[in-house]
Amino acid sequence: MAIDVTALRLHFPSLADGTAFFDGPAGTQTPRPVADAIAGTLASPLSNRGTVNPSELNAERAVSDFRAAYADFLNVPAEGVVHGRSATALTYDFSRHLAKDWRAGDEIVVSRLDHDANVRPWVQAAARAGMTVRRLDIDPETTELDLDSLVLTERTRLVAVTAASNVLGTKPPIRRIAELAHEAGALVFVDGVHYAAHELVDVPALGADFFVCSPYKFLGPHCGVLGASPKLLETVEPDKLLPSPDTVPERFEFGTLPYELLAGATAAVDFLAALDPGAGATRRARLANSMNSVHEHESTLRTRLEKGLGDAVTVHGKAADRTPTVLMSLGGRERAAQRHLAERKVVAPAGSFYAYEVFAALKLEDPALRVGMAPYVSAEDVDRLLDGLSTFG
Repeated sequence: MAIDVTALRLHFPSLADGTAFFDGPAGTQTPRPVADAIAGTLASPLSNRGTVNPSELNAERAVSDFRAAYADFLNVPAEGVVHGRSATALTYDFSRHLAKDWRAGDEIVVSRLDHDANVRPWVQAAARAGMTVRRLDIDPETTELDLDSLVLTERTRLVAVTAASNVLGTKPPIRRIAELAHEAGALVFVDGVHYAAHELVDVPALGADFFVCSPYKFLGPHCGVLGASPKLLETVEPDKLLPSPDTVPERFEFGTLPYELLAGATAAVDFLAALDPGAGATRRARLANSMNSVHEHESTLRTRLEKGLGDAVTVHGKAADRTPTVLMSLGGRERAAQRHLAERKVVAPAGSFYAYEVFAALKLEDPALRVGMAPYVSAEDVDRLLDGLSTFG
């Protein structure tokens, strides 16, 4: 089976004017069913959660449907699904929660492959506790993580690492890193924001203790989701309001939940599951089939792009296993190239994209041009991008 890209694109109002969007790593376009779910929830009777009147029941249903959808999406129990304003906000929240048990002389490990959202919260929490911060380095020749630089001791409390670089696309061996961390008694916090847009997520198989992602990276609304074992979450004590629930996962969700965004995030999972569902009897099985087709489609597009790039372009990602994301330099003309492409209705942004550690470790010039694939990107879009680059100064 394969994704019918022509039919798929009809669900996206923003594609109607012919613009080719390659900025998926910053946030994908939104299909109509997701927008309808958000609007429908807002327009229906709605109030705080409860079990008495229709408005309460609608709110309760939005929450339970959301947890069920992301239980399928992440392969964790529904009680292990935490909503947050963003993946960054969730990471900051959990850095504060976990740091309550950290002491001077303890250690954490952060990765130079990561978006700063999975670096700075931990570094700042460690500084407040008087902890040592160790770095997991990038091999500049392969743009892979150098596991020889992973230093773990009996004082290591946490390893924070990405499942896929948002600029290089590198997918490190998370399972192996998790095994080493767990042998040392450390927790593993995985930034799956970029990974979840391109691969079927299986949190237990990855070995992640905590996994965060952002639905707006895979056709949903702007919010964040954390997945973990409910038993692990029960060991984490957040600061919270006295009357607010102490149950897991509610005790990590502060204030009234945005029910309309939960409905939109649920609709995004259902939309993904329906892309190429095959004969899947469950939503998880349909997601597996669909994400396999997404992987094949986007990998084909990345190959088409890389084969068509000229000698004037330097591609930085070299890892054998990576997402369909291409970071390139054009001799200091990246911003001009972005404008040149935009005039031709091709969206390909230039910047460093919060990948501070990556740019510093590899000594990359800021900005670089980043091109990312999404399920709705077509071969014709890639050809237009290549044509635009070929006509650029």
